[in-house]
Amino acid sequence: MIETRDLWKTYEMGAEKVHALRGVSISIDKGEYVAIMGPSGSGKSTLMNLIGCLDTPTQGEYYLNSRKVSQMNDDELAAIRNREIGFVFQTFNLLPRATALHNVELPLIYNGTTGQDRRAKAMQALEKVDLGDRVTHKPSELSGGQRQRVAMARALVNDPSLLLADEPTGNLDSKTSIEIMKLIDELHRQGNTIIIVTHERDIARHAHRILSILDGQIAEDLTVPESQRNGVH
Repeated sequence: MIETRDLWKTYEMGAEKVHALRGVSISIDKGEYVAIMGPSGSGKSTLMNLIGCLDTPTQGEYYLNSRKVSQMNDDELAAIRNREIGFVFQTFNLLPRATALHNVELPLIYNGTTGQDRRAKAMQALEKVDLGDRVTHKPSELSGGQRQRVAMARALVNDPSLLLADEPTGNLDSKTSIEIMKLIDELHRQGNTIIIVTHERDIARHAHRILSILDGQIAEDLTVPESQRNGVH
């Protein structure tokens, strides 16, 4: 489903060139649950931005669902992001004055889904994350965990082929983090392909595979035995 071949991302800082990624080649199958780990500055966020079609590589190839996205223009990338990828960020990225329902409807507005269908799909997505009773609440009326659930419902509303979560528990206390990770585990059991970017090993251990990045390269590609996974009941 995801294949990168010799991906490089180079930034020019004045006369200096900074290589954020140095020839990354990975393959991720449909239905996999993968964590990308690494310290600050390792290149993990750069890799997530490329996988999420938020940025393009300096060199190398990236295929998503057999389509070569590494050379698409901004409009084509925006269409892929809207249809194929659901994003969950550490900061939730919700509109403060909009209700939970309207926040979840946003991706559907962008792709032209009509009003009635939009409401029905948004309601369904909120019910999926156990927030069917909070649809009229604004972000300020919700807890941190509930806001992250709204963000997850928004990520899922287009039925994307890939869910990308960047430090999804970074702004949450430990009890709420466990609840959010349980929900992500459940979404994987329902068949979603999930990639989590994190610097926390206990969060990464929910995944079935951990890619460790160091200095812009894959340092390790580990399968997590079932007995060692967090969230296994």
